[in-house]
Amino acid sequence: MIWFNLLGVIAIGCGILFKNTGLTVAGCAISFGLSLPIIYRGIRPKIPRTLSSRLQLQIVTTITMLVVIINLLKFGGFFTYIGNLSAGTDWSAVGALGLWGGALGQTLIATIAAFVSWRQYIVSRDLTIEQNRLNRQQNIITQQQTIDNYFQGICDLVLDDDGFLEDWPQERAFAVGRTAALLGSVNAEGKARVLRFLSRSKLLTPLERDLRLGRVVLNGDGRYDEDRIAGVRVINLGVILAGTDLSKTDLPWTDLSDANLIRTNLSGCVLFKANLARAILYQAKLTNADIFGTRFFYGDLESATPRAIDRTPNYITGEFSGAVVEDVDFTNVRRMSEEQRYYCCAWCGEASRKTIPGGCNGIPNRLLSIDYSSSAQAFDDDYI
Repeated sequence: MIWFNLLGVIAIGCGILFKNTGLTVAGCAISFGLSLPIIYRGIRPKIPRTLSSRLQLQIVTTITMLVVIINLLKFGGFFTYIGNLSAGTDWSAVGALGLWGGALGQTLIATIAAFVSWRQYIVSRDLTIEQNRLNRQQNIITQQQTIDNYFQGICDLVLDDDGFLEDWPQERAFAVGRTAALLGSVNAEGKARVLRFLSRSKLLTPLERDLRLGRVVLNGDGRYDEDRIAGVRVINLGVILAGTDLSKTDLPWTDLSDANLIRTNLSGCVLFKANLARAILYQAKLTNADIFGTRFFYGDLESATPRAIDRTPNYITGEFSGAVVEDVDFTNVRRMSEEQRYYCCAWCGEASRKTIPGGCNGIPNRLLSIDYSSSAQAFDDDYI
């Protein structure tokens, strides 16, 4: 059987070589007739395992139907009609139509590519937004942990084992340094949280000290007494808050007295009952801030004047006990009392008088008679 197959292959090769159609057809017939039974006997046992009897019947029926349809179309003249139609067709027009179709296809492909690119951009943007949100949340958590560690560190630094203040000069210096480092690394809300803690803990308030060891003095109620004249603060803010952004934060009852707040942004702050006496608010922004009950000075309104670097404040009469409010922006400040309005109009300067709600008609500009701008500028130069 093998030799007959080889003979058929040789006949096919010779027919192709000598261009003899009969010899080629005879070789094909011999090879096909001998190979088909062998192949059939090889795959016949595997067909039942691979294909069910019903699926075998469907395959045979489908092939039969295809053969029947092809023969019906042939004898019905369908292929002849197609050939005649093809012979009479203007293939140039068909080619042009094909070009138009190709151009349309390219346009559709470009449109689909643009749509895919746009979707990729949308997905990338959403991922970026989500990543930024997660980063913000992580930063907030990290900031809260940092602030909590700061609170614990300050307590360990200035309190003894019994919970009483014990702040030696070097400990106060370390506390100021840690506070400056923290306030320089957190956002506005974090700064406000730290300031509220320090203020409520009386660490920003000048406290009365004994004359020998400099320790704070307890009064009869178990609290520490303020001493605005000779008292010492545990933490002196100094210029730590100068030029910082504290906008839209809550600072109620916060003691910011004597703090350097030059160019500090306090817009939208809640300064309810805050103490700004002797604070340097030169060129600060108080737009839309709530200053209900905010203290700008001590003593009597008529005799109260802003602080001066070379003058001792009098907390009874109010001389040199007030805040420096020159060039402060008071636009749309909320709940300003008449007493506050009078003081600010008198000492804020001509430019700032135009921003005070209610105007300054009938209130003299006392900066024209006494030059307090020089003291403010001195602190400004020191800050720069």
